[in-house]
Amino acid sequence: MRADAASGSVVVVGSVNADLVVTVDRLPEPGETVTGGRFARGGGGKGANQAIAAARAGARVRFVGAVGRDDLGAAALDELRAEGVDVSAVAELEDEPTGVAIIAVDRDGANQIAVASGANARVDGALVGAAFAAGAPRAGDVCLLGFEVPDGAVVAAARAAAPTGARVVLNPAPARELPAALGGLGVLLTPNAIEARALTGEADPVAAARALAARTGAPVLVTVGAAGALLVDPGGAGEVELAAPRVDVVDTTGAGDAFNGVLAAGLATGQALEEAARAAVRAASRSVGVAGARG
Repeated sequence: MRADAASGSVVVVGSVNADLVVTVDRLPEPGETVTGGRFARGGGGKGANQAIAAARAGARVRFVGAVGRDDLGAAALDELRAEGVDVSAVAELEDEPTGVAIIAVDRDGANQIAVASGANARVDGALVGAAFAAGAPRAGDVCLLGFEVPDGAVVAAARAAAPTGARVVLNPAPARELPAALGGLGVLLTPNAIEARALTGEADPVAAARALAARTGAPVLVTVGAAGALLVDPGGAGEVELAAPRVDVVDTTGAGDAFNGVLAAGLATGQALEEAARAAVRAASRSVGVAGARG
């Protein structure tokens, strides 16, 4: 069921990839070859995965990004459209390939991922500006951002969305230094524990979340794998542990994307932050029970 007309929309500015997945008994050590794997190809990219998760959770979703004008790009756009995602703001580039992720998954669901960014590296402030000129986020909307596209796109989207009253959510994955230009925009950060440590130097997820909240002046959600998530909200709920249900793990690929997409959908449809975060934890837990980033 899609969101009703009174609800906000989710605008995702992020990456689109083709996922090439090999499932093996165990992950290889550096320099080692592990044989006997099973191969599958699917749609990926954190931004695209999050957009589909938000759409499945009931939100209206518009995607801003780029693909190559190639077979992988055409397939990626078809997959997004089939899920109800508006891809009218996705650029199709003649001189760049669609992004590709090479993923190895072991029998316990752990993974290793290497990404060739391709067209995603061309998602810049100008592309975002052109997309938002045709329809910028508004009050009640959620602008969901990620670090698989350059800082220019992230900053341009946040600066355009925040003054309108739209909620800006940044999944800082893969982790890199937060752009100083995001300061004062009230950006909700959603790192996992590894990313939170990289951003702050704090090994303890609670300490890392507190440090990030002090830096941004906004709530922070840190996902902590099978334990669920931690919410640090200095201006609201305080510090809350959000427990995850126990599940049998098949593949952890895309769990964070499911979390972020469902979180954004909940916020766009009027849920309070803690309520939306609890729903996001449940969605992420369900996602690891099946193979693939969008299962």
